[in-house]
Amino acid sequence: MTAVGAGVAPVVRRVEHVMGMPISLALRGTHTRDDRAEAAWQEALAELRWVDAVFSTWRADSQVSRLGRGDLTLEQCDPAVAEVMRLGDDARASSDGAFDVWLTDPDGVRRLDPSGVVKGWAVDRAIAPLLALPGTDVCLSAGGDMVCHVTDPDGEPWVVGVEDPHDPTRLVARVPLLRGAVATSGSAHRGGHVVDARTGVPSTALASVTVVGASLTSVDVDATTALALGVDGPGWLRSRLRTGVVVWADGRVETVA
Repeated sequence: MTAVGAGVAPVVRRVEHVMGMPISLALRGTHTRDDRAEAAWQEALAELRWVDAVFSTWRADSQVSRLGRGDLTLEQCDPAVAEVMRLGDDARASSDGAFDVWLTDPDGVRRLDPSGVVKGWAVDRAIAPLLALPGTDVCLSAGGDMVCHVTDPDGEPWVVGVEDPHDPTRLVARVPLLRGAVATSGSAHRGGHVVDARTGVPSTALASVTVVGASLTSVDVDATTALALGVDGPGWLRSRLRTGVVVWADGRVETVA
């Protein structure tokens, strides 16, 4: 996902690189440039850095890396690790195993990678101090997946643009959001990195899946799962009463509602 629009209301933006991706913040309203806004932003970044230290699969000293190697038990990890693992278990069950935090490499090695849960879950946690800013609308994005909040239920929504995975200069949809989250999983920027955990093979049927819902944790997992399911992805989303946009590998755009 790309642009976040907000009509004519002034928007103040901030960007930092955390967890191996750009983290961007858009604020409008009462607290945008003052000390209170800066303190909330720094608190959000601190939370994301803590998540990275605990859950990074690239850092050999993270709790998740040590758990995957068997150097730690789940009981020895921070309780947040058990929470993420429970979410992964739920996703595996709901997808008949297509989504899993345990993946098998081509060489047969089984590895722990809860990244498909962690990103959305981390942003849902990190946005908390920003939501506490009175009279301030917030949109927090991690690698293009975002949580949006407008303080006034009758206020101006944030508008999230969904990129065409075949042509990133073009949008296939614009999603207005007052309060909620949008996540996209696709191959446009990272190639076939999403695999069906049952086979270890990426599906090539879908180019991207965008899901809209209440929490980034859930829509991020469901977008990833639907992409992994390939031709069965849109039907699976409908079975979960999801709303979203699917772009097929042949360029067809399908709305799920």
